[in-house]
Amino acid sequence: MEKLAKTLEEWRAMLDPEQYNVCRLKGTERPFSGKYNGTKTDGVYHCICCNEPLFDSSSKFDSGCGWPSFYEPIADSAMIEIRDTSHGMIRTEVTCAKCDAHLGHVFPDGPPPTGLRYCINSVCLDLVPR
Repeated sequence: MEKLAKTLEEWRAMLDPEQYNVCRLKGTERPFSGKYNGTKTDGVYHCICCNEPLFDSSSKFDSGCGWPSFYEPIADSAMIEIRDTSHGMIRTEVTCAKCDAHLGHVFPDGPPPTGLRYCINSVCLDLVPR
């Protein structure tokens, strides 16, 4: 996949402050505050930074964690997994493969068929309804 490269100044100019903080500075939104946490709309979730498709709504489930959760990305090639040892924890960060936007984390406690829970910040996503 061809990378989309921009400077932090270019990202800051195109994103709102919360999107910039989460996507480019690896922040997080407050649990249960994101616009897609309870959404059940049929469609495809795209990266807010580069419009790359990331998740299909058919893989979304209610994990109760406070962030939108998915059991698989739209394609394995859509995400990059990175070991994250911040905040005194060992986790796996997921970023957009095209633009390197921080999306959230993936955990091994999801439902079948994958057993994975992609815990994703709503501000990183744009839902395109079918």
